[in-house]
Amino acid sequence: MAGFAAHRITNANIYLNGEDFFAKSEEIDLGSVKAVTSDFQGLGMVGLIELPDGLDKLEGKITWNSLYANAGTKLASPFKAVQLQCRSNVQVFNNGGLVNEIPLVTFLTIMPKEYGLGSFKPRDPAKFETPFSAIYVRQLLDGREVLLLDYLSNIFRVDGEDQLATYRKNIGQA
Repeated sequence: MAGFAAHRITNANIYLNGEDFFAKSEEIDLGSVKAVTSDFQGLGMVGLIELPDGLDKLEGKITWNSLYANAGTKLASPFKAVQLQCRSNVQVFNNGGLVNEIPLVTFLTIMPKEYGLGSFKPRDPAKFETPFSAIYVRQLLDGREVLLLDYLSNIFRVDGEDQLATYRKNIGQA
């Protein structure tokens, strides 16, 4: 497929510990991998720059369209990690229209931060939110690893390239 190709993702499905939660969540925010930075300046420099110090915590949120006991039993305890999988379909368009569909799969190990009991109003559907923090994330686009971040093992790969190999070697963790 040469030339311009537009990718579009318009839906997803989530799984908790392998259990399908089709149509039970309204929205999922998988969070962002963000650098923690600090300012750096030195004699002779005319400006201040930011340098990376590491990676910030990864936080996200699931918004449920109702209360589901099977989700609650998995997400009520902040002391138990849960395997979260988000699967979506990436539509690929070019000047010929829809030319391909490829999978985007994100695997996370999460720890729930809160268990919402709900907010209720007359004639308004209740929503339940589950904020979480992740200690592991791996994202695959069409089977190719785009990102792998394992906070507890000091592993961070971007497009297959190990970003922390030298760091692990230098601290004796290789």
